[in-house]
Amino acid sequence: MSEQSFPLPDVGEGLTEAEIVSWKVAPGDRVEINDTLVEIETAKSLVELPSPFAGTVSEILVAEGTTVDVGTPIVTVNDGSAAAPVATPAPDAAVAEAAADTQSTIAAEPEGSGSVLVGYGSAGLVTSRRRGRPTPAAAPVPPPSVPAASASPIIAKPPIRKLAKDLGVDLSAVQGTGLVGEITRDDVVRSAGQASVFRNIETPAWAPEREERIPVKGMRKAIAQAMVQSAFTAPHVSVFVDVDATRTMEFVKRLKASPDFAGVKVSPLLIMARAIIWAVRRNPTVNATWTENEIIVRHYVNLGIAAATPRGLIVPNVKEAQGMSLLELAKSLEQLTLTARDGKTTPADMQDGTITITNIGVFGMDTGTPILNPGEVGIVALGTIKQKPWVVDGEVRPRFVTTIGGSFDHRVVDGDVVSRFIADVASIIEEPALLLD
Repeated sequence: MSEQSFPLPDVGEGLTEAEIVSWKVAPGDRVEINDTLVEIETAKSLVELPSPFAGTVSEILVAEGTTVDVGTPIVTVNDGSAAAPVATPAPDAAVAEAAADTQSTIAAEPEGSGSVLVGYGSAGLVTSRRRGRPTPAAAPVPPPSVPAASASPIIAKPPIRKLAKDLGVDLSAVQGTGLVGEITRDDVVRSAGQASVFRNIETPAWAPEREERIPVKGMRKAIAQAMVQSAFTAPHVSVFVDVDATRTMEFVKRLKASPDFAGVKVSPLLIMARAIIWAVRRNPTVNATWTENEIIVRHYVNLGIAAATPRGLIVPNVKEAQGMSLLELAKSLEQLTLTARDGKTTPADMQDGTITITNIGVFGMDTGTPILNPGEVGIVALGTIKQKPWVVDGEVRPRFVTTIGGSFDHRVVDGDVVSRFIADVASIIEEPALLLD
């Protein structure tokens, strides 16, 4: 038998290093082509690496928690044939998407896993992409079989399992309402009897050690570098405005009742997203990027949504959002959010954003001064929407009110442009019918 060495590959985004998060095999284990060997964390995402050959694991060369350069041997496998991986026919985009969804929904992944679907085909290491982008050929990865003794397996993604653990919920006692009985976030929260996953969670005891030292690496290191670069490179200017969002709340209620939006998540964030796209068309320089020699104004919108994940803040974006209908935008936002929560956002999903929304209202915050996503000149914050006394036609009435804020790169946009842009966004939140132009 010949021994094959598997070096850490570049997963397709030009990254130079990655951390070994967890090994999925041990010396002596038998692996087949495309069996998962290891989970790694790059500066942008978690990725599961499949085996490019079949054989028996000989030696683990890099310990968990170690950061190594691309090209460093990380594991050796004894392979009797030493033949090149067998190519498989390329599935079309729909088949690839179904394979990815099946794997993420059914597989009982270890807690904390947040991989993208990767595999080996005739062209070598390939990754699947979402939202209709071209998908390279990849050998489909079959979901693990359920043991015959387990009549009712628990189907829940890793973030849901972690939430259940945090809330003290026994998943075996939860009735899943998702696809094929999958346990959803709402199922866990409802079982815990909590109004919000951010409130009423039992306060833990103080840790016994006086200090905890967390290594700055991987995604946290990348976030820190990006924020410092943005804060100390682009001169930020921030503005805020209070808005009567009552008609937006009424519009959202009507959309939820519409058969066209059945099964699609609808929230004020959808109206906010559409408002920003509309306001960008009227004030295009907020959708630009700064270079030393020129300002590049983009006449398309790749709309970023700042998302808090267990491993840190990420900003995936909806590509070409300016050409989407309201329903298409709703579906894209839902998919983007679910993918981020499950830890499956790919590096490509976070590239080429043009302007960003941060929805701090979900945390109960009224407003804030967000930092620009590097390469962009505008970010808009949506605060919590709650009833407040508001003067309408000379009378004080209870209305749903929110605060819209934004930060902008003052090298590119002046105060008048910033003010007009935020005023345009506010006008849509006050009267969503203006979208019907």
